[in-house]
Amino acid sequence: MSRDAARRPAAGVSRRTPGGLPGVRRGWSALLVAVASVLGGCATLRSDYQRTPSSALPPQFDTASGRYVRSELDRHPGLCGLRLLTSGTDALMSRLWLIDHARHSIDLQYYLYLNDATGRLVSQRLLAAADRGVRVRLLLDDIGIEHEDRLLGALDAHPHIEVRVFNPFRTRDPSWPSKIAQLALEPARLNRRMHNKSMVVDGFVAVLGGRNIGDAYFGADGDSNFRDLDLLTIGPVVGATAHAFDEYWNSNAAYPLAAFRSTRDARADLAAVRPELSGAVRAFAQSDYARAILEELPDGATGDRPGPWVWGEATLLVDQPQKIEARGDVPALRIGPQVRQAMDGAGTEVLLISPYFLPSRDGVRYLTALVRRGVAVRVLTNSLASTDDPLAQAGYAHERRALLEGGVQLYELQPAGGPPPRHSGRSGSSGVSLHAKAIVIDRRFVFVGSLNLDPRSKLLNTEMGILADCPQLAQQVAHYFERGADPHNAFHVELQRQGAAATGGGPLHWTWLDHGKPASSQHEPDVSTARRVEFDLARLLPIEGLL
Repeated sequence: MSRDAARRPAAGVSRRTPGGLPGVRRGWSALLVAVASVLGGCATLRSDYQRTPSSALPPQFDTASGRYVRSELDRHPGLCGLRLLTSGTDALMSRLWLIDHARHSIDLQYYLYLNDATGRLVSQRLLAAADRGVRVRLLLDDIGIEHEDRLLGALDAHPHIEVRVFNPFRTRDPSWPSKIAQLALEPARLNRRMHNKSMVVDGFVAVLGGRNIGDAYFGADGDSNFRDLDLLTIGPVVGATAHAFDEYWNSNAAYPLAAFRSTRDARADLAAVRPELSGAVRAFAQSDYARAILEELPDGATGDRPGPWVWGEATLLVDQPQKIEARGDVPALRIGPQVRQAMDGAGTEVLLISPYFLPSRDGVRYLTALVRRGVAVRVLTNSLASTDDPLAQAGYAHERRALLEGGVQLYELQPAGGPPPRHSGRSGSSGVSLHAKAIVIDRRFVFVGSLNLDPRSKLLNTEMGILADCPQLAQQVAHYFERGADPHNAFHVELQRQGAAATGGGPLHWTWLDHGKPASSQHEPDVSTARRVEFDLARLLPIEGLL
């Protein structure tokens, strides 16, 4: 199963809150706890646990980096400084540098926080920051906590670190059989997840985008890695991000780890985890990936030699945490209408980047209507060969012909496609999958965030991102699109015409360059027989509304 999609809950279950008599609901809850305890252990959730609210600390500019940011903001009043992080190494090192130079506070909000090499590296640096007295708040969605339970419990035992989980299962670190059983018994609640991704340091700098914390998101996985995008930002949007974090942190769906009854000795775990993390970091420092980072550093931005910013007006778009409790679609709780409003104003071009591209029938009509009024609509998404979610690809395939007939241009990333990292191949990766989520409108407006263009992001998960009026940033993301859509890196999907006079679309036709030579196929390219069979079976299922 994939790293990201495998941890997505089963889609398509009813979104209605179960009703029933109070006595029945109490019996249902008792059954859930009993099932969870048997299948997942004895650390059960106390739903009535009293939570202490907290708020983001005000911006503090009393460090060298703080004074630098203050001087930059003074020279660009009212604007946001934005820096696009396309390389996984840049994305990782930017986070580590910010953590290492934090003096007051670090707030992190993520869908996945994995206990792998980069996850342990981030954890070790967070622990070191807390030892310096920095307040650390870590908010994670509960769907992905599998092998991370002991590590998170140890971090939470530090007096300056608090970990909370969002919309948790009723047991801490339940087994997958337990999770499946609980999803079956509480589908309306547990099928909704927090997909947000942000980090705010000392109240004046933030990182937002598509990356979770884990090897594949930073180009450090030896098997397959994600092509992704983040924004490093300073300016007014940072305060909005800090406020949004507080809204989620203090929401009814966020529970401290202390809300779980457990017999573990977290302080003993902290003492044991410290040397384990130090050893893991030393081992990571000897890896080819770490050596590649060292080779890049002389040409990259450092604390003494900051990289360039692009400046523009930026707005944080964020779903309200109450979205996971809503019955049906409540547009006021989600960011989709604001994104669509920005696209409504397109005059010449819309570029869409999404790993899971599943427009509804209304979405297809909307995009093809843009084409009819003269807007070029181009989409970069995964191919069947590169995707980590074949079921989502099957849903996309149902609408592919209608999109092409309506004039939408489709590009599907090759499994070894770009845009490549600066140290191409050094991590030993054998394949890539698109994970970036971005929209460029008229090469002026740009959105970068966690929002996939699929029904799950629209209706079930909570999402966030930055919408900026910044031609320089828009041009950078457009360049990322063009590199990804290049025929060396992507399959261009078209309708093959049946004769010069034909007006209707023929069979689907994929074209690309294979080692510089033109190649084509009338079937999904570069796909194993087993995956093709899986895909063909999935296409027979009525899954458009389930993903």
